[in-house]
Amino acid sequence: MNRPVTEPLELAQQEQKIKMRTAAKRIAAITYVAATALFAILGGAALYAQGHDQDKYSLKSPGGIAFSDFRGYEDWATVSTAHTDDVLKVIVANPKMIQAYKSGVPGNGQPFPEGSMIVKLQWSPKKSTEAPFVVDVPDVFKQAFVMEKDSKRFPKTGGWGYAVLNYDAASGKFSADPTSLADCGHMCHVAVKAKDYIFHPYQTR
Repeated sequence: MNRPVTEPLELAQQEQKIKMRTAAKRIAAITYVAATALFAILGGAALYAQGHDQDKYSLKSPGGIAFSDFRGYEDWATVSTAHTDDVLKVIVANPKMIQAYKSGVPGNGQPFPEGSMIVKLQWSPKKSTEAPFVVDVPDVFKQAFVMEKDSKRFPKTGGWGYAVLNYDAASGKFSADPTSLADCGHMCHVAVKAKDYIFHPYQTR
């Protein structure tokens, strides 16, 4: 008696299904390995960045000013810029101080509120080799000069505390300047006492 002609077809279909399931399992395994590797890389990068920030924000100046007080300064709004022969400077401030600037401080005779913070970021300059005109651009980052308003902690310096955090490009690390006492910038800033000891106005933009 002859076998039904459908039997070979059914066997072929079953083999095809087995092959497809095997291929799907292999693809899933490869995808899992790739995803695991990617998450490991991204996780390692995040941990490195977090560790770097933790290392930076563990610093405290001799005058007792903690760098962690200024956490997030990298994203603060720009107040102004300055350029000496040796240094390019970008001045940024925390949201509380920016809000005070926008409300008219210090031009309206009012002082900046407690908790105001300002950071002067400083680079050595270099001539651009790409621009079609002569222009100085930042080269190596050198220093963060920070100020915070806390009248209870700094009553003798107009309510402002000062600190200098030096940056070493070779190691990629900050260090608290050993000479930066809490009044380290006060002598210069007395010249602008009438503007609550702040040199730079909030520039029009």
